[in-house]
Amino acid sequence: MESRRTVSPLNRQRRMIFMVLALTYILVYFYRVSLAVVAQDISRELNLTPQQLGSLSGVLFFVYALAQIPLGPMIDRLGSRLVIGCSGLLTTAGGILFSQAQSLAGAMTARIMIGVGTASVLMATFTLFGHWYTRQEFGRMSGVMVAVGNLGNICGTAPLALAVAAVGWRGSFLAIGLLQAVATLLVFLKVQDRPEADDGSAGDAVHPRPELLAAWLEIFGNRDFQLLGGIAFFWYGNYLALQGLWGGPYLQELLQLSRVATGRVLMFTAVGFIVGSMVVDTLARRLFRSYKKTLLAGQILLLLLMTGFLGWLECLSQPLLAAGFFAVGVAVSSGVMIYPIIRSMFSLRITGTALTSLNFYVLMGAALTQQIMGVIIGQFSDGGVHPSAAAFHAAFLFPILGLAVAIIAYSFAEDYGIRS
Repeated sequence: MESRRTVSPLNRQRRMIFMVLALTYILVYFYRVSLAVVAQDISRELNLTPQQLGSLSGVLFFVYALAQIPLGPMIDRLGSRLVIGCSGLLTTAGGILFSQAQSLAGAMTARIMIGVGTASVLMATFTLFGHWYTRQEFGRMSGVMVAVGNLGNICGTAPLALAVAAVGWRGSFLAIGLLQAVATLLVFLKVQDRPEADDGSAGDAVHPRPELLAAWLEIFGNRDFQLLGGIAFFWYGNYLALQGLWGGPYLQELLQLSRVATGRVLMFTAVGFIVGSMVVDTLARRLFRSYKKTLLAGQILLLLLMTGFLGWLECLSQPLLAAGFFAVGVAVSSGVMIYPIIRSMFSLRITGTALTSLNFYVLMGAALTQQIMGVIIGQFSDGGVHPSAAAFHAAFLFPILGLAVAIIAYSFAEDYGIRS
């Protein structure tokens, strides 16, 4: 009995590292989605148009995406701990600055700092997992990390709406900035790049790290990587169009929900994402026996559900609406399959560069989708004071059509990963 309760030092260390990185990633997700709930408050206080609001939300993802290019090689060469820790210092400063912003310029500067600061967290974490977990464990642990990270998604919905009602949006974001400082300190104190028994020297001798240009040529020259990048772009573009920004105004303007009710409905998407992320690797291994087929099945379901934003969701009762948002979250969780696919597509020596290169597509999808939708809504709304149903329907049509094309294209890619 006693031996059954004993946890090996290696497993104890893995758990500690996972918990610290999970806390850090929870805060990343909070910053990604939190504007949806407070969009009206910030727009009113800073006097923003829909286009400016779209830019404020999208700029985080633009800089996040662009930061992926240098961060991949930095992770592979400097290690995940140092990159995440130093980036966390920038996130902390940006979060505190955002809570005090008095103009669009100040808020944009803060969001840029947050975007750069949070850009490394997930990919550096997955690179670190490549050293701490076997290839078979990687898919499960990456799904669990995304699921836990989505607690930040939940915090950015109904809990944030309640916090804003109590202390305002500035006080709420200041508290998150201070929590980020604590998480960053824990990264420096508790995270280790690889087990002590694995110093990486043996692997590097057999598979030396290629020059940066050679690594990028290997990655971007792979046709299947490009097809996967397309589906990653529109997968996350659809999700963040809903959860990160325009889902909130859609529910408040078209369905006349209160801020708290809007946060509650959006929370169901986050819950669905968490539930799906916990089981998607099991489904891939036991039901579909393929990462690719799992990804495609989930994306087809997401495509069908997103058509609701072209009109039919507005006919649902609030309980059915919540169920629909939950189903969207479950479908979105299939997107985490892109990470074990990349882990299987390229060798461990360039895992960090490959993951961040793919994440460039993911974040550019979020940035461009939110920006383009803001422009469309503004064009349809005569100044955008109260966007019409036609404005929202036209805006959501962009990511829906893009996902349909990406699904068809990716169906021609090779199936990597699971081998029966």
